[in-house]
Amino acid sequence: MVPLKVDQQNRRVVIVSNRLPVSVTGKGDSRKIIPSVGGLATGLSSFHQDNDGLWVGWPGLNEGDRQKRADLDSVLSNEYNCLPVYLTDRDLKKYYHGFSNRTLWPLFHYFSTYSTYDASEWESYVKVNEKFCRRLLEAVRPGDLIWIHDYHLMLLPAMLRKEIPDATIGFFLHIPFPSLEIFRYLPWREEILQEVLGADLIGFHTYDYTRHFLSCVLRILGIDQTYGQVIADNRIIKVDTFPMGIDAPKYISASASKTVLKEVESLQNKLGTEKIILSVDRLDFTKGIPERLKAFELFLEQNPKWHGRITYLMLCVPSRTKVQEYKLLKSEIDELVGKINGRFGTLDWSPILYLYRSVPFEKLVALYSAADLALVTPLRDGMNLVAKEYLACQGIALKGVLVLSETDGAAAELGEAIIVNPNDIEMPARSIDEGLSVGAEERKKSITVMGERIKKYNVFRWAEDFVNQLALTMVRQDYDRKRFLIDQKFSELELQYKTAGSRLLLLDYGGTLTAIKKRPDLALPDAELLSFLTALHKDPKNTVVIVSGRDREFLNEWFGGTGMDLVAEHGA
Repeated sequence: MVPLKVDQQNRRVVIVSNRLPVSVTGKGDSRKIIPSVGGLATGLSSFHQDNDGLWVGWPGLNEGDRQKRADLDSVLSNEYNCLPVYLTDRDLKKYYHGFSNRTLWPLFHYFSTYSTYDASEWESYVKVNEKFCRRLLEAVRPGDLIWIHDYHLMLLPAMLRKEIPDATIGFFLHIPFPSLEIFRYLPWREEILQEVLGADLIGFHTYDYTRHFLSCVLRILGIDQTYGQVIADNRIIKVDTFPMGIDAPKYISASASKTVLKEVESLQNKLGTEKIILSVDRLDFTKGIPERLKAFELFLEQNPKWHGRITYLMLCVPSRTKVQEYKLLKSEIDELVGKINGRFGTLDWSPILYLYRSVPFEKLVALYSAADLALVTPLRDGMNLVAKEYLACQGIALKGVLVLSETDGAAAELGEAIIVNPNDIEMPARSIDEGLSVGAEERKKSITVMGERIKKYNVFRWAEDFVNQLALTMVRQDYDRKRFLIDQKFSELELQYKTAGSRLLLLDYGGTLTAIKKRPDLALPDAELLSFLTALHKDPKNTVVIVSGRDREFLNEWFGGTGMDLVAEHGA
């Protein structure tokens, strides 16, 4: 597919997400603007910078003073091409921590027992989506391609459509879309589906997520699809699959830098073991961290030959630290790490090196580069970019082995990895031993194949494909509007027909009044058609003309006695 070239003078890509790619911390002179943490911000920021578009989202704080807001708006707009949406403490509590992350997040990841259904949180979710809509209306201009992201803003497409009927709107969901049996738990399921259908193009990471969405649209709203196209509100909406990539050149370049190579050497010397196992996760119950630790414990039980020879470096980035469920998860992880280190560790060796913090980019790349085996085993994940980042950083050594959960969206692309069921503790345990023992040639072969794939389909290709498809969808919609009589126009035509004093009806014969078949001699008018045409002709207000490519003898034989006007041979 040829990448879409957006005319920057007239058309921009306006990205809309809950968070901006940068976060504002502190106040006044101590205020700092730093890169945001998260897969969406990290993955799309490179595309945003290269395309000089606009990004709309929450900056990480809520400035109360109008002058301070104006000053911050100016800085974010001029230096980062960002437009902030300010949220109140109540918004964060009810909309973000509430409906988004206590209802949608667990439900869409198949943790339905974790979901809560609070009407006040739903109301806040609606109001914040309206707040984003109002903010967008201040900035959107004709010709913009509006690209809305993720589960926080599922109501925004239809809200914008109501205000700007001709807008070009895309929506992409970065988490799994669940099956019908899970999604139907949601009390506001109809509203969610109807509002998402305000977009022109709806994208998901995998075919399974796309299929689940279309199934819910059919079973809940009663709207069928044809080859991934849904007709709603007299519009054709395209639903398709776009597996997200990473900024592969950025990771490849960084992994070859002197700073990173020096950091890798320092890390290997510090740990002093033959092999390094790595996992990188945000603290979340969907990531399967306790299950992974239990599998690692079983691996140590079954494989004493690896004692003292490996170090499991577990990086866990803090997340939602004020939420009770996450506090309990953190306590469980701490206890498991302590138990494993206490059970198997010695005076000069600890099986697990546990880091509970975020790390700078160069440090992260060094961890990826140094690791001989990466464990990416979430219980459920939309598209875990850690797997792809790890592969990109293996470009020099080509020594890495990837153990990947089958319930991770990336598994659909990375079939050369060791694929495991994260709920089967014995399976990941066996896979750790398998991955550490695999031969150099086999490691090199699989890492090369997967590495080439992620380089080819990187974040820029992913974004260009989506934007290109969005533009093509609008071209198709414009064509269809000209080609078909939609319901509203048909109603107008019906009214005009009934009130007209005289009517001229030019009716094509072959292919319109009757089907064109392989044997043209069989495409003859039946009794029902003749009766219908005769009734039209008997109305004194009507003049009925049959137009055909057939010769005059044929038309005279079938319509000569009806009194209707006949045009043979298309007038020739």
